[in-house]
Amino acid sequence: MEIEAATAARVRILALDVDGVLTDNGIWIGPVAGERVELKRFDIQDGLGIRLLRTAGIPVLWLSGRQSDATAMRADELQVDELLQVPGPEKLGAITGVLARRGLGWEEVAYAGDDLADLQVMRRVGLPIAVANAVPDIRAVAAVVTEARGGCGAVREIADALLRARGVWPEMLERYFTERAVRDD
Repeated sequence: MEIEAATAARVRILALDVDGVLTDNGIWIGPVAGERVELKRFDIQDGLGIRLLRTAGIPVLWLSGRQSDATAMRADELQVDELLQVPGPEKLGAITGVLARRGLGWEEVAYAGDDLADLQVMRRVGLPIAVANAVPDIRAVAAVVTEARGGCGAVREIADALLRARGVWPEMLERYFTERAVRDD
């Protein structure tokens, strides 16, 4: 996946769908000690990509079409800038509010989606991205499509492509290794 430098330079926030983009669309639901428990699988490489984006000054927003404690836990762990869990048809309104609050325009948003709940948002943003497993309607409006499937490194692929296109990849690598060495001492 390649992103044009001019397009990447306009991106001021990366918004991500959760199920099907950050996960492989699977959920495990069952009882544990009499309580309902939901589990999801998140890709570790995606997590590093999110950290690199935030280090580069690109805020990351998660926009999920359903409520999930597992999603909230992972978002908190990665220190995602904003997590919105709203019914799918309300995604457009939710992100409109974020843009108004942050003083951003639609052309400054990159958004990655995979299914119909993402369609309205994908039609508005400056950089619509489909993951490899996206439904045909999403792929049709996407400017770029990842090689990786959702939940299998697609977000990391997006992060790397944005940072490379912006010309900050070498700096992010240096910062990663320098900051990592300081923490590991």
